[in-house]
Amino acid sequence: MIGSVLVVCVGNICRSPAGERALRAGLPGLRVESAGLGALVGHAADADAAAAAAACGLSLDGHVARQFTPALAAGYDLILVMEPGHRAQIIREAPQLSGRTLLFDQWCGGQGIADPYRKAPEFHARVIDDILKAAQTWIAKLDKKRDKAPR
Repeated sequence: MIGSVLVVCVGNICRSPAGERALRAGLPGLRVESAGLGALVGHAADADAAAAAAACGLSLDGHVARQFTPALAAGYDLILVMEPGHRAQIIREAPQLSGRTLLFDQWCGGQGIADPYRKAPEFHARVIDDILKAAQTWIAKLDKKRDKAPR
């Protein structure tokens, strides 16, 4: 059974915080957190990302970016990345994580979710929409697994 999820992007200020918050909202009781492969450590969520998320009812308030490390990731059952290249980087750094590292949009085509950093607010809005759609597919899959788990 999956009890914890780590959502990963590059800076940990746009996509992964939104993915984290979307999954956390839909899967109460599951530990969901995020990190970045090149994190802007200590930074809050990007203002445009936060505004786009807020427009969809998702708050990124209180988010603080942190750096991905293999040691950090080892404490999670599932690692969801925003781009295929992120998965490749994680597997290069920590091959033991390959079986639990998947794309955030795995069930929506698996092409990856574009990086909106320093792009127009409209682009941020599209990315948040993609994240919310992908999150719903994971919520449905993980909820089903929790329903089948022995108690």
